[in-house]
Amino acid sequence: MTRGIARWPVTGSSRFYSAPSVLAAVGIFGVLSYAMEQRTRELGIRVALGARPADVISLVAAETVPMVGAGILAGLLIAAGLTRFARSMLYEIQPGDPRTFIGVALLLGAIGIVAAFLPARKAARVDPVVALRNG
Repeated sequence: MTRGIARWPVTGSSRFYSAPSVLAAVGIFGVLSYAMEQRTRELGIRVALGARPADVISLVAAETVPMVGAGILAGLLIAAGLTRFARSMLYEIQPGDPRTFIGVALLLGAIGIVAAFLPARKAARVDPVVALRNG
C-alpha cells in the first residue's frame, strides 16, 4: 500500500507533464489535416490532368516536411531558451535533457507527416470526374 502512495507523485506528474505534448500533437494533426482537406479539390484536379497518385503524395510531402521541420526547429529553440525558467518544476530530468528534446521532436515530426499524408492519400484517390464536377 505504501508503494502505491509513494509512486503516485511520479506517475501523476508524468501524466500531467505529458498533456502539453498530447495537445501539441492534436493541434498539429488538426491543422495539417484541415489544410490538406482544403486542397482535396486541387489535388483531384491534378490527378484529372494526369498526375499519378504518387506524384500528388510526393508534392504534399515536399511542401509539408519543410513546414513541420521549421516548426520543430522553432519549438526546440524556444524550449531551449525557456529551460532556465522550468528548472524548479522538473523532476528527475535536467532542463536541457537531449533525450527529451529529441524524443518530442521526433514524435511531433512523425505526427505532422502522418497528418499531411492521410488526407493527401485520400485526395490522390479521388475520382477525377468527381473532383472536376464539384469544382
